[in-house]
Amino acid sequence: MTTAPSYSAVLVGFDPKYLRKFQDKLFIEGSTTRRRLLNFFVLLILATIIATYGLISDSSATVIGAMIVAPLMQPIIATTAAVVMGSLRRALLALALVLCGVTLVVLLAALLTRLLPDILISFETNNEIVSRISPGLIALLTALASGAAGAFIATREEIADSLAGVAIAISLVPPLCVVGIAGAHLDWGAALGAFLLFMTNFLAILLAGGVVFLLLGLGRLANSERDRATRRNGLILILVATLLVAVPLTITTTQAVRGALENRIALDVVVIWLQGSASELEKVAVIEDEVDVYVMGAPGSLQVQTLADSLADAIGRPIVVSLRQIPSDVVRTASSRSPLR
Repeated sequence: MTTAPSYSAVLVGFDPKYLRKFQDKLFIEGSTTRRRLLNFFVLLILATIIATYGLISDSSATVIGAMIVAPLMQPIIATTAAVVMGSLRRALLALALVLCGVTLVVLLAALLTRLLPDILISFETNNEIVSRISPGLIALLTALASGAAGAFIATREEIADSLAGVAIAISLVPPLCVVGIAGAHLDWGAALGAFLLFMTNFLAILLAGGVVFLLLGLGRLANSERDRATRRNGLILILVATLLVAVPLTITTTQAVRGALENRIALDVVVIWLQGSASELEKVAVIEDEVDVYVMGAPGSLQVQTLADSLADAIGRPIVVSLRQIPSDVVRTASSRSPLR
């Protein structure tokens, strides 16, 4: 007679006594389904309102508060846990909840945006918005670490309180709100960039979380061949999707690095060009094939053509220079009488 393996043998690194609580916490099912769904959508609506107006007002503290309130990470963790456990039904239900939540956040953020004057929203100077429309590989690396942390915390009852920190580290609702804000203004480029950031974080949680769950032994619950096929196919799909998302992130990062190097090169060239003049350099900006140079005071006898040629040689392509001179007249005067005693 063969005895069934104990949970301690099945779940390496996972407390067997915590298994039921772990499943009850992640998967919305059973008699409490209606109440838990109500809690989820109420918190998500409130988090969207907080995040949208926090983004528009460029308030980091408000946006962080929205991250803590938002419950969107729970069904994402539940999705990857269900995949690892080989439960296709649970995975699809959790994923459906994520999709409903994403749709709700984007539409509500767009509606809230339309209630405000357009003049209050800037896609150039608002740091909270700008920081979420051009993600790079660093965002993926951060999200992978955060997803791994979230999965590990989910398997440990004694450190469950740390999940709020993960919610801050990995941004889910704010980029979706930026999608809605940008969509309300028909700025599809900004909307696409913000959605790419959300997809980066979403897939990173699925991938890193799945790996952590596997390492902890959760995958051994997939006993049947069907369950193992679900796990295998699900993890392959997640991996492929993450690699596809990494392509535009790599392009964005490459462009950012190249832009930073070209700005540094241009700065060095302009500093040398200004040596011996009375002008002071304020700013140098390389934008594609144009270089904007801002100087305080007239450059005197300095030749802009010489600067353009030097920049073209240093950067390695034809360059158009725009020299912007800022008047530097300073008026100083002393008081004509002693101060009153």
